[in-house]
Amino acid sequence: MTSTVRDTPLTAVHERLGATMTEFAGWLMPLRYGSETAEHNAVRTSAALFDLSHMGEIAVTGPGAGTALDYAVCGWPSRLSVGRARYTMLCAPDGGIIDDLIVYRQADERFLVVANAANTSAVLAELRERCSPRAAVVTDESEVTGLVSIQGPNGCGFLSTVTDLPVASMPYYGGAYGTVAGRAAWVARTGYTGEDGFEIFCAPADCEAVWDALAASAAGGVPAAGLAARDTLRLEAGMPLYGNELGRDVTPYEAGLGRVVRLDKPDDFVGRDALAARAAEGPRRTLIGLLARSRRVPRHGFAVLSADGERVGVVTSGAPSPTLGTPIAMAYVEPDAGGPFGIDVRGKTEPAEVTGLPFYDRRK
Repeated sequence: MTSTVRDTPLTAVHERLGATMTEFAGWLMPLRYGSETAEHNAVRTSAALFDLSHMGEIAVTGPGAGTALDYAVCGWPSRLSVGRARYTMLCAPDGGIIDDLIVYRQADERFLVVANAANTSAVLAELRERCSPRAAVVTDESEVTGLVSIQGPNGCGFLSTVTDLPVASMPYYGGAYGTVAGRAAWVARTGYTGEDGFEIFCAPADCEAVWDALAASAAGGVPAAGLAARDTLRLEAGMPLYGNELGRDVTPYEAGLGRVVRLDKPDDFVGRDALAARAAEGPRRTLIGLLARSRRVPRHGFAVLSADGERVGVVTSGAPSPTLGTPIAMAYVEPDAGGPFGIDVRGKTEPAEVTGLPFYDRRK
């Protein structure tokens, strides 16, 4: 580890729990606490806790905050009601994705933008350039914000025992100010696992009290889960990861997320012309789901092959699926490529079946 790796407010908790720690986006983060499969299954069947304090939190405030964000991102944040959130993307003028974001409207003139840890500085710089001339103030609140998440079908019930908020009636992608374990917090019904869940934004000094209260909110305790389980959970749910499915060489249309681009906004926004052209022309590649038909696991960067052995794409994310019991992968392939496909797994072609995304849907 280098001296530049940062601790989260919960590093001491992770160490007490015996976590295997790893460097991630400049932070020291828990990879797993024991069995990553057990952590994954806890989220699918009950609930588990995640430390997400590495994420970036950026406030956009002022009378022009909504219209400034409308210009900055491809979505339409000004149409959000107070207490609601929206998934969106910050795109470059050529339509490439700088980062995918969640925007929360916390008050009439206050929005909270949550960015991926590795992209926080880039998002902050872009928002300042795009929003500041439009009667909006952009403030980096990452240093004064911690983030604890409880994810899983039983998480709502566990959280309800330690908060004053009526979380059971909170809508998906809704949020409100309240208290958790007696500490002031913004609580949102959002997550990155494919399950029902909540994200709790609080002062860093309050993270441990919030974590401990949630951990003790169920008989036998609520377990912790690390980055490894978070990755297999989001992969099963078909959720993209920046640096894998998303990047500056990809538009939302390639990622199958064209719905987040609001070309019907009346005013201009960064990337509008390029995104409108991509919408008209169609994507340059297509994101697909693959079920491996062997036990060998496809990994990021492995080639996707046509029936005659030609390279027609690349795996962006792959892992064993604890829920499905077989390896799964997302991959980009050429738009006109048709199956059956194989995956080059270290020099041997392994068969794979195309399937729709997501691989797992809790509503089904």
